[in-house]
Amino acid sequence: MSDTVKVGFVPLSQAARGTLVVFADDALKLGKATTKALGAAAALVKRAAATGKFKGKNGSTLDILAPEGVKADRLLVIGTGKAEEIKETDLLKFGGVLAGKLGASADAITVIAELPSTDMTAEQAASVASGVLLRAYKFDRYKTKKKDGEEKAGTVSVSLAVGDVAAAKKAFASDNAVVNGVVIARDLVNEPPNVLFPVEFARRAGELKKLGVTIEVLDVKAMQKLGMGALLGVAQGSANPARIVVMRWNGGKKGEQPIAFIGKGVTFDTGGISIKPAGSMEDMKGDMGGAACVVGLMHALAGRKAKANVIGAIGLVENMPDGNAQRPGDIVTSMSGQTIEIINTDAEGRLVLADVLWYVAKKHKPAFMIDLATLTGAIMVALGTDHAGLFSNNDELATRLATVGQATGERVWRMPLSPDYDKLIDSQFADMKNTGGRYGGSITAAQFLQRFVDGTPWAHLDIAGTAMGAPKTEINQSWGSGYGVRLLDRLVADYYEGKK
Repeated sequence: MSDTVKVGFVPLSQAARGTLVVFADDALKLGKATTKALGAAAALVKRAAATGKFKGKNGSTLDILAPEGVKADRLLVIGTGKAEEIKETDLLKFGGVLAGKLGASADAITVIAELPSTDMTAEQAASVASGVLLRAYKFDRYKTKKKDGEEKAGTVSVSLAVGDVAAAKKAFASDNAVVNGVVIARDLVNEPPNVLFPVEFARRAGELKKLGVTIEVLDVKAMQKLGMGALLGVAQGSANPARIVVMRWNGGKKGEQPIAFIGKGVTFDTGGISIKPAGSMEDMKGDMGGAACVVGLMHALAGRKAKANVIGAIGLVENMPDGNAQRPGDIVTSMSGQTIEIINTDAEGRLVLADVLWYVAKKHKPAFMIDLATLTGAIMVALGTDHAGLFSNNDELATRLATVGQATGERVWRMPLSPDYDKLIDSQFADMKNTGGRYGGSITAAQFLQRFVDGTPWAHLDIAGTAMGAPKTEINQSWGSGYGVRLLDRLVADYYEGKK
């Protein structure tokens, strides 16, 4: 997280310092507390709006320097659009818009946390604060020099003036755990692959012990003993040994069936012997976006003490093309006993997930499993970068994911699963092959994974288009987006916490 932005909550009566931020709707209406705080300067907003062609559109801004009649040095008005059309995700967006206008210099910001037609609830104010922090995130730890004219930023203090400070702080404590989870996921995706290899990734996941998460790490010998030939086949070309990390948060009732999240963690993917083109191969440091999400999610759940029993499992490998690397034509035996003919060594993520899914299904017997993986370029051809592909063998789970996707803005789109696609991955030499060819690439990958869930209710999220390099948004300016943390935290909160 950016350590240059701090957020907090203060009473509405506290005087503004530095920059004052207020909200106006599409009729330029201001809230009661805002009007009172501005006094005679409230009329200035309408005059400045006319000059600046500000019409209160959702997410638009009006910047007034040294506003007469207000002690603040600067007045920033954020448009909310029509009051009746404000959605939950807009509160995050407003915080992001605010953070985007902070600038590099140290400053003090006071936000009158009030919508034009109604008071903000504690939860709404917490969402604005979360949006500020998500937008303020930067990954610049490897930069040793600033650009010409760029000064080192001081700490910006953002104070949200609310009616009930205690309630806002309580709501934000939970939200902040989720924000921190997103930040962890972004950091992991953004890290260079010479720093974040499987053993180091496992070490970082192990830091969740501080929050009460139980950690189990499987090394190569343990995986060999379990018969994980699919995962180990991917890893055998790398000098960096594979790891599986199983994280367990026991926040629910003792003995209650857990729910499980599984992440693909290919810390760098050259494609192996079926090597990728050189152009943009550097982006393959992000091929562990699914594992990053699972670690961030477990941090979020433990940080806010979620009342659920949750398993997080990540398969960590590096896919490299040395003399010991897996070859096209090889046949490997998965932990399930099913054999797989390797057609393309660049279809490696499904091999990693196959063994981890089977391991989790057999050992932990979860109520459901959701895997996340930057699995196929085909999903980006189908859906672009605004939706993750959703595949599921369970309609209820798929519907719930779609619902929380709309609520959080981390959207999913359901894709088909059908036995008709199985013939594309049938092999004449083994039980299956690891790729079905050009057509329906994301679907055949999901059909492959379904063979390793052992009948467990399951969903697969193909996040190749959303986890890295996705379009910038009001709450994310980072290459690694942290996609999935807020989505799945909300799924747990809305449907599975404390449920019988």
